[in-house]
Amino acid sequence: MIPVIVRILIAVAVIVAILLLCVNIVPQESEYVVERLGKYYRSWKAGIHFKVPLIDNVTRKVLMKEQVADFAPQPVITKDNVTMQIDSVVYFKIIDSRLYAYGVENPIMAMENLTATTLRNIIGDMELDETLTSREKINGIMLSTVDKATDPWGIRCTRVEVKTITPPTAIREAMEKQMKAEREKRAAILTAEGSKQSMILEAEGKKESAVLNAEAAKQATILAAEAQKEKEIREAEGKAEAIRQVQKATAEGLAMIKSVELNDAVLKLKSIEAFEKAADGQATKIIIPSEIASVTGLVQAVKDGVSE
Repeated sequence: MIPVIVRILIAVAVIVAILLLCVNIVPQESEYVVERLGKYYRSWKAGIHFKVPLIDNVTRKVLMKEQVADFAPQPVITKDNVTMQIDSVVYFKIIDSRLYAYGVENPIMAMENLTATTLRNIIGDMELDETLTSREKINGIMLSTVDKATDPWGIRCTRVEVKTITPPTAIREAMEKQMKAEREKRAAILTAEGSKQSMILEAEGKKESAVLNAEAAKQATILAAEAQKEKEIREAEGKAEAIRQVQKATAEGLAMIKSVELNDAVLKLKSIEAFEKAADGQATKIIIPSEIASVTGLVQAVKDGVSE
């Protein structure tokens, strides 16, 4: 027979075990989907919850944080029949755990297939070049389409990104050759533009130098002409001044002669003085006109009278 105390301990242990199994703690940013007798009962949010043993059952634990689904590359065909591999990334968040649990069998797989189908439809209407340069357009169309389609599954798509676009090897080689040719072309154009600009600047420099030289020569010519003009003006003024002085002296001499009322005897005397200066003491013979000779005798007589 089992003692009563042991039976009590066993009963207490069983009750504690059942209670522990009935207690559920839901972590932050999570929800538990609970069914009662096989039907949806409620969604437990973060915190402590109790369930009825053998009646309530937690069927799914749903993470409510934003999640990232990185899908494998998908083969797509462009409008100009080029097959390429494109992989995409979808950022999503579960907003309704009940719809997420019961809306579709495998939500992530369903979203992946939906993304691949949408991507094929978008790329099928674009050519290769447009596909490579229209990532933002592709991302926007995919986001609106996938987000609308996942609403019944309790999923909100926050962002869809085309991660990698991989054209065929032959296309990549052709594109690389085209890019190389374009770079060489741009380099040649830039080199030619540089040479042209250099020639233009050199010609402009020569032109400016010639203009400056011409201006300098013109200025030098003007200065030389002005100097010559100034010289001629000063020479003319000097000659005019000399003439004025001569005229002034002549006028003054005439005025003095007029004032003293010279007679013929004085003029003849001046003539003799002029002859003396002409002889300058060196001439041995001087021919004197007869009228001057008579005056000479008169002058000598005057000198003798004055001496007495």
